[in-house]
Amino acid sequence: MLIEKAASLTTVSQFLLLDGYRQRIVKDSSFEYVRIFEGGSEEDCLRLLVGKMPSSKTGQVGSSPTSLTLPLSPHYATVLAELARERGFDGYLLNFEVPLAGQFEQTRTLAAWITLLQSEILAKVGPHGQTLWYDSVVINGQLAWQDRLNSYNLPFFLSSTGLFSNYTWRPDYPALTVQYFLSLDPALVGNTTESHSQSAPKTVQDIYMGVDVWGRGSHGGGGFGSYKAITHIAPDSLGLSVALFGQAWTWESEQDKPGWTWDKWWEYESKLWVGPVEGTVDVPEAPRREGEPECMHGPFLPISTFFLAQPPPDPADVRFHTTFCPGTGLSWFVEGVKVYQSQSGWTDVDKQTSVGDLLWPRPKLFWEDEREEEIPTALTAFCMEDSWNGGNSLRLSISCKGSEDDLAAYRSLWLPIQSLSLTPGKLYEASVIYKLDQQLTPSVDTEFALNLKTLPGSTEGFICDITSSTSTDLAGGWTKLTIQFKTTTSEGTILPPTHICIGFVIAILAEEPTKPVELSFLIGQLNVSPDLPQSYKEEDAVILWADFTPTPDVPSKRLQGTLTWEVAACFPRVTQITITSPEDPVVAWNGQPTIQWFPSFIYFNIYAQAFRDDFNVGPVDKAVWVGTSGWDGQKTGFDVVPENLPFAVPSGRKVRFYIQGVSDRGEVLKWEKCAYVDV
Repeated sequence: MLIEKAASLTTVSQFLLLDGYRQRIVKDSSFEYVRIFEGGSEEDCLRLLVGKMPSSKTGQVGSSPTSLTLPLSPHYATVLAELARERGFDGYLLNFEVPLAGQFEQTRTLAAWITLLQSEILAKVGPHGQTLWYDSVVINGQLAWQDRLNSYNLPFFLSSTGLFSNYTWRPDYPALTVQYFLSLDPALVGNTTESHSQSAPKTVQDIYMGVDVWGRGSHGGGGFGSYKAITHIAPDSLGLSVALFGQAWTWESEQDKPGWTWDKWWEYESKLWVGPVEGTVDVPEAPRREGEPECMHGPFLPISTFFLAQPPPDPADVRFHTTFCPGTGLSWFVEGVKVYQSQSGWTDVDKQTSVGDLLWPRPKLFWEDEREEEIPTALTAFCMEDSWNGGNSLRLSISCKGSEDDLAAYRSLWLPIQSLSLTPGKLYEASVIYKLDQQLTPSVDTEFALNLKTLPGSTEGFICDITSSTSTDLAGGWTKLTIQFKTTTSEGTILPPTHICIGFVIAILAEEPTKPVELSFLIGQLNVSPDLPQSYKEEDAVILWADFTPTPDVPSKRLQGTLTWEVAACFPRVTQITITSPEDPVVAWNGQPTIQWFPSFIYFNIYAQAFRDDFNVGPVDKAVWVGTSGWDGQKTGFDVVPENLPFAVPSGRKVRFYIQGVSDRGEVLKWEKCAYVDV
């Protein structure tokens, strides 16, 4: 089920790590896991190092040498790495907020244990796996936050993939951190060919300086003053990274105020990250700590200005899909049909997608021709009342002033929506689903086309060759535009992936161009994927079966348990084999590409339907949507409890559950390719 709106969003993301190349959320269910030891967990800290204890009487042969210290076991390093692999997160943020009674003996063993954990993470999770050390315990076992890198926490930094600093540092600490790092022997941080201590070289970028958006001792006072702290961290000059604490401040600090809505939250949220739609941001004066000198800063800067914008991966490697969902909503739609209405709203980070990185804080429009008229203005907002798939769409509103120009009757605009990283020369397919929202101005016609161009301000030579284009009318007034294309440079050379953007070319035809034009439309879904030859598109994705496992120790009459299912691919029948001899240079049937081709699903919609009697159930189109997979980390599983069913089930009556997939191409499986299970 989708999670109904909770009182706090801190469960969605506890920490955010930012640097020039990575933007990674650290949270409890995916990407990274926070391993915290606090008061009363001293025994757990010790057990982590010595490993699993035996249940039988045991001992060592002979007496142990007195030189032996605290033994180190790899047991829990292996267990935790396996947990990371199983649950799908990248690694661990290690936070030991408790004194270690073993002092130097225990901290040295702990530093060594971290290297074992990282080694296991790399082996089980992959080369992107991480083990980050939170600035807490120091080398003598005392709990003493240093707020920077120094000799007291250096061994833990060297053993892990990075340091996560506390956030109460003085303004000069970032510079001192860089100065200290640069004073280290290059062999110690793995930056020489003779170095054997590091699996990967350490850089300044591996040091994350903490900034607390709540302002608890953080320079600048947090909130809209967080930029003051980041200015000292200076990712673009010093090269340090940022560890952002408590960014749920944008919700939690305002949620109890009258009239608070998702729209107002997003306005507040986007103001912190990308800046206001218009005007300036008032930044309260931050209190200074005793003895802290006055620190002058310029006007407000949104957090995104400190970091290099990065497009998503090449769709040839990871198909691009977005429904512009911020991870919240008021209802749920499947192919334009509302199937669920929440009373208080829902949150589900699993459904979060790109919201269009070139549309905020407001879109930028460009003329398609060389005219010099004033550019029309545009605004972006979430539309929670209408959607194609998911909980919302984007509403784009364009305002054009009237014009006396001879060419004003026909105006063509370019609207960038999303940055992309594409490989020149490779074939792709892109599609967008949109609908006209309100045609506020009479006697105006519009035409929409999907296109790709270089990013605004880019001087890179670029040609987009659109090989085919189609427009399909969908239910509910939605329209789907699909193009097949390839890109190249203006010189025709093949280069590594180039950064471009996809968007709309919007033609506006006005009978009375001297009058202002107001245009509003919704964008519901955007997809980009490699365009394979037709012979590689023969397989059909199906849900092969569905199953139900009752929850143990629950009365059999209570409908409670877990749905699971399996995805499969089916091929067309081999109707004719033309091979006549072993020497025929032909393949018996069309093969599959060696690139990833097996059907992949973003999530699954779950429907339920009560039997009419002991043997009969109604048609599938009468089934009721009850939720989606993914919110609790289950890719092909869904927990059923009777309280979440939208209908009462008579005692002894069966219920049929249907599983319907939504592919990473944004396509909803037809019912004949879905599966059901009777419970």
